[in-house]
Amino acid sequence: MRAGPHPLRRLIGYARAHSGRMLLASACSVLNKIFDLGPPALIGAAVDVIVQRENSFLASFGLSDVWDQLLLLSAITFVVWILESIFQYFYALLWRNLAQTIEHDLRMDAYSHLQGLELAYYEERSTGGLMSVLSDDINQLERFLDIGANEILQVATTVVVIGLAFVLLAPSVAWMAILPMPVVIWGSIRFQRLLMPYYAAIREQVGALNARLANNLGGIMTIKAFTAEGYEVGQVGRESAAYREANRRAIRVSAAFVPLIRIVILVGFTATLLYGGLEAVEGNLSVGTYSVLVFLTQRLLWPLTRLGETLDQYQRAMASTNRVMRLLDTPFEIHRGTRPLPASGTRGAIEIENVTFSYGRGPTVLRDVSLSIPAGHTLGVVGSTGSGKSTLVKLLLRLYPLDQGRITLDGESIEELQLEELRGVIGLVSQDVFLFHGTVRENIMYGSWRAGPRAIERAARLAEAHDFVQALPQGYETVVGERGQKLSGGQRQRIAIARAILKDPPVLVLDEATSAVDNETEAAIQRSLERISQDRTTIAIAHRLSTIRSADQICVLEDGGVVELGTHDELVAMDGLYSALWRVQTGTEFAKS
Repeated sequence: MRAGPHPLRRLIGYARAHSGRMLLASACSVLNKIFDLGPPALIGAAVDVIVQRENSFLASFGLSDVWDQLLLLSAITFVVWILESIFQYFYALLWRNLAQTIEHDLRMDAYSHLQGLELAYYEERSTGGLMSVLSDDINQLERFLDIGANEILQVATTVVVIGLAFVLLAPSVAWMAILPMPVVIWGSIRFQRLLMPYYAAIREQVGALNARLANNLGGIMTIKAFTAEGYEVGQVGRESAAYREANRRAIRVSAAFVPLIRIVILVGFTATLLYGGLEAVEGNLSVGTYSVLVFLTQRLLWPLTRLGETLDQYQRAMASTNRVMRLLDTPFEIHRGTRPLPASGTRGAIEIENVTFSYGRGPTVLRDVSLSIPAGHTLGVVGSTGSGKSTLVKLLLRLYPLDQGRITLDGESIEELQLEELRGVIGLVSQDVFLFHGTVRENIMYGSWRAGPRAIERAARLAEAHDFVQALPQGYETVVGERGQKLSGGQRQRIAIARAILKDPPVLVLDEATSAVDNETEAAIQRSLERISQDRTTIAIAHRLSTIRSADQICVLEDGGVVELGTHDELVAMDGLYSALWRVQTGTEFAKS
């Protein structure tokens, strides 16, 4: 498998939309460093004035008086420090804001891409691992752009400016200061390559730790019910220890960088100090120039020790970039479709033709299923657990691609219809109700953002939810908690039904919509469902057969295939699987025995 582009190249390519601000921020970084290197030159000039007096370098410009020379140096120093501070402010402002902008854009692109992926992608990955990519990995990039990019620019500026100054002021000494630099650069590259697998391991381990934490927080009720707190603390402890060990391995390598580089720098600094001093004593180098060289050597070589921290940030950022780009490179298995729904509206006629499906390489869930649902009719679907009832709904919503066969809506293949429009005309009430952390009102109007208070209340009344909502502490403004944990199962289900009613879709799918309610609530919901399903195509998956007794047609699924099809009375008369289920649920089976 051929390796893809280097992560840094991809990151730079991604940030190209902000090239103007990047250039401006880079210019401020370079100018800040240029003015930051001014004081050593000014110190050298001041020493030259004190030693040479009327024969100093500044005297050649017509300033023979020592006071005037020192006054000029003071003024220049003042200006240089002010300019250095101004450009430091602007480079910090620009780089930090740029880092925040790129972080935001990258996170939004990654999240948008993630939402477009099919359900199978989520089933193969943990929520905590995905959260780690969207949060921690992208934050790692932001930290590098915030600090590391500026550090690299300033080190490069230091090398160029001071290198030129050495060549101009003292060519005979310059090579001593420059000599350590190839070693430093070579060592930096070696460390970069050495650190790469260590930080890749860290990023993977932090993903595993986040996955464990997210899993435990989501299942806190089960943990408490089974008094498994101690066990889970141990599990998190093992993941955290593995993360710590991965960091320790990287730290052992990265911590060695600065001490080794300092030894190399010490050689260059000492050589300049010694050889340059001898040159000054012998008169081949002025005292002022020697002072500048000593200061500049320190300013040239010492910042190179910060390369260790910069490389540390760089490698962490590249490991994170690889994970983010891997997410962005994940192809969509489900195509978005190109054909819009007709402007005249959706009637809701559904044809399921010879559909066969399995989850990945697993067993076949649906086998050659064919069903016809005329517009405005209700189809009831029953069957034992694992017979493929909910899978049928997922395929209608195009949450998974078909293996064989096709499904049409008003004669159009759903695979050719625009995905957003297809799902927009289907209202779903699932047996696994999900409410968002927010108010009752926000959860009912989810997906119907422009709905007014009257429409929301009407939907709640039809779902038999209005009375219990009014009894809540803040009524419709009551916060339901994460996943609606402050409400009972039946209350959550009725809010989900109100949400579907408010959407007012041509096609309504009820996936065991009354599974979590008592008999009294079920009867109330059933009355409302009968009202809202009129003149609307409805697919009702049910465990309780009483909820679909009045359906126009009932389909019995078993082992992934349609084994019985007809009205309630017809199926009871067949004395087959449906009839047996009906007798068990109504108690006639026991009465006979």
